[in-house]
Amino acid sequence: MTLTQWFIFILIIQVIHGLGTWKLYIKAGRQAWEAFVPVYNGVILMKIINRPWWWIILLFLPIVNLIMLMVVWVETARSFGKNTYLDTFLAVITLGFYNFYLNYVADATYIKERDLQPKSGSGEWTSSILFAIVAATIVHTYFIQPFTIPSSSLEKSLLVGDFLFVSKFHYGARIPMTTVGAPMVHDTIPVLNKKSYLFNDHFEERKTSWINKLQLPYLRLPGFEKIDRNEIVVFNQPADTLRNMDDFTPDRNYYKPIDKKTNLVKRCVAIAGDSLEIRDGYVYINGKKNELPDRAHLQFSYLVQPKTNQFNAKYLKERYDITDRFGITNQQNTYYFSAISDEALAKFKNHPNVASITPNKQVKGERDSDIFPHDPNYNWNVDFFGPLYIPEEGKTIDINLEVLPLYKRVITEYEGNTLQVKGNQIFINGKVADTYTFKQNYYWMMGDNRHNSIDARRWGFVPFDHVLGKPVFIWMSWDGIKNPRWERFFTTVSGTGKATSYFIPFLIFLFGYIGFNKWRARKKKS
Repeated sequence: MTLTQWFIFILIIQVIHGLGTWKLYIKAGRQAWEAFVPVYNGVILMKIINRPWWWIILLFLPIVNLIMLMVVWVETARSFGKNTYLDTFLAVITLGFYNFYLNYVADATYIKERDLQPKSGSGEWTSSILFAIVAATIVHTYFIQPFTIPSSSLEKSLLVGDFLFVSKFHYGARIPMTTVGAPMVHDTIPVLNKKSYLFNDHFEERKTSWINKLQLPYLRLPGFEKIDRNEIVVFNQPADTLRNMDDFTPDRNYYKPIDKKTNLVKRCVAIAGDSLEIRDGYVYINGKKNELPDRAHLQFSYLVQPKTNQFNAKYLKERYDITDRFGITNQQNTYYFSAISDEALAKFKNHPNVASITPNKQVKGERDSDIFPHDPNYNWNVDFFGPLYIPEEGKTIDINLEVLPLYKRVITEYEGNTLQVKGNQIFINGKVADTYTFKQNYYWMMGDNRHNSIDARRWGFVPFDHVLGKPVFIWMSWDGIKNPRWERFFTTVSGTGKATSYFIPFLIFLFGYIGFNKWRARKKKS
């Protein structure tokens, strides 16, 4: 729904609320009209149920409001003497319409100074759990979200098994677009392996489904910094499907809302307004070779031919710190190493048993059909790509049949226009167009592990409305199940030089804080 449609929907809800509670307002010593005034009626209701006024804010936060509405329904019933388990069940199962029964039928008496403490241990536990979920959901949605590194595309900078804290507020927290879903989970409920949100995924039905009308338009809170070139960014994969992580081919039979697409983490090598080109595997921005931060290490795949059969590939991989999450393949006495950094290569090539090391790169002009823009007129591959202009908000480009494959997805799927081609003419929203002005910024996300990263070279631009946040902190890291990487605990993601672990200072602070509290408690008791 649009913002106007949501405004009308909220007004209707206010009328329903007023009709179902105006007598209850009178019994509580208020005026009947106060039950009908948007927002104000919520503030008055908080006074009636003896809860803080700021609860009304929680009622307008997507996902959080699903929990808070149930709490308010139950609290309203209890404020008028309905405290049984049956009353609680009816308040929730009727989606608040139990108020109509209290308002028009029941002999309800307002209890002004009611005890707010739960009557039982189970009630106290339930109350604590609900508000813990509310608090955690607010933090998860608008401030910090935990994230786990699933692949080796940023190996050396971020490792498989790193557990991150991702800041939502650096670039501005995105308001959830999917309003009905489980709190603090992404697209799937753990264990149950079921979809965590209410949405009609089928492409042909998604625009007409009443369920999908509950989607909020894209909104983002103000951030305090913009995405810089070469920053590591977490975002929703633009060409996501309902398949598994190994299949990045867009399936037009299905569709996911933006905020429920698969979360990925890559390095932003080009920002809006840049001209990007890849030459021999290296990125060039605006004609200059891109210089990565010192913590970043580019890696390419190589074919290694040994001098003798006494060649322990696994030992050499570990000795020279060669990243290899995809295995070493030996074919006709030639070993394939999927990822070797430039630093490791400088040492590895001088090994006495290495006869030759050949970069496993594609040839310029040789088209890879899996590479963006998936058009036979563009002979691009992972190592030779572009040049390509990265769209910038407000900038206008000439549009014709030659460049259309590059920006067709931007014009239609990301910016919501209709597009038709008739002969040599392009029609956008039913009008002939030879130019196009972009509505938002776009970014180019790539992995440092250049031959083992499914990134923008496969699916193109990342719109700003798909950006989730900025990784800022590694709070835990495991190499496999049993091997903790202690040196990576409590380290920062960005910065220069070798990352410093703050794990020991954290433990000192934690135990010091616990000891101080115990000392203070004993002092008060004495």
